Order: sequence, then C-alpha cells, then structure tokens
Amino acid sequence: MEFVLASQNKNKAVEIENILGEGFSIITMDETKAKGLDIIEDGETFEENALIKARTVAKITNLPTIADDSGLCVEYLGGAPGVYTARYAGEGATDDANIDKLLGALMGVPEEKRGAYFACAIAVVFPDGEEKTFFGKCDGRILEERRGANGFGYDPIFFAFEYNMSMAEIPMEEKNKISHRSRALSEMMKGLKD
Repeated sequence: MEFVLASQNKNKAVEIENILGEGFSIITMDETKAKGLDIIEDGETFEENALIKARTVAKITNLPTIADDSGLCVEYLGGAPGVYTARYAGEGATDDANIDKLLGALMGVPEEKRGAYFACAIAVVFPDGEEKTFFGKCDGRILEERRGANGFGYDPIFFAFEYNMSMAEIPMEEKNKISHRSRALSEMMKGLKD
C-alpha cells in the first residue's frame, strides 16, 4: 500500500517505511503535485495538526496520505512545550536553544516532578474522505543535563524509563522500538487492518 507522507523530510519517510515494514511504500510530498507546499499548522493538539497536514495533501494529490505531529509534554509545565515543541525557544530555534529554555524552566524542580512524555499523533486520510487518527507515547522524565550523542531534538535530556537512560544514549534501532512515532505507527497498522 502506497501513502504520501505530508512532509518533505525524506529521512522521516524512510524511518516510517522501515517501521511499517513490507507491504508499505511511503513517498514524500516532493514526489507529488504537493511539492514545495507550506502547510500552516495552527491546531491546538497533535491530532489537529496531523489532520490539517493529511487533509491538505490528500486533497491536492488525491492519494492516501499519512501525516504526523509530535512533541514533548512536560507535566510540571502543564504539558508544554506540546505543539510548540520545535519552536519552544522561538521560530527557527535550534535544538540546543530549545533544550536550554526547557532546562531553565525546570531549574530547581525535583526529579519526581519532572515527569514527561513524547507524544505522536498520526492521521491517515483517504481520497474518499475517510479519516483515522492514531496515538503513541513514550514516558520518561527530564534530566538536569544532557546525556548521550545519538538522536536529535530533546533526546539528550529525555530519560526513557524502559531503558533507564536518555534517548540520546539508546542505539537508534532500539529507540525506534519504543519511540512515540513507532507506537503510533503500530496502532495505525492495527487500525488499517480492521
């Protein structure tokens, strides 16, 4: 089954295709009529943003479309950065700037109040208008300093309970087994089979 990924990120397309395995083929927007399209994500939840992207690309391409929206939710901060994860420290912020802002916001907060999770919503929209959404999350807590050199984004300060180490210390193939995106995609595969 072939899907358009509502993204121009070829690495994300490869990652999703690898997680889904045989029987699934993922192409990016750049390989369709939606090439270069800039989609405004103004939803208040991960699900809303994923649906905005999937609906837009499905309408233009008339092909089954997958979109994801994901981020980090910190309990002490009321779920922030949430849908603003990538731009927590401002538009165009670097990973380091986002991490520094988050560490600053949690300065002096004890370990037991630093609970957090990575969340991922996946939307699938078909040309006939059928829509499905799936959700995955990975629980952990925010460390007080960076650890590890793998991964990207907030991985160096996100302590994953399942591995007892930061996401940036976990080898990529292991991280893919427990990641929020992997879990949402697993839900998607089950949902599409039904």
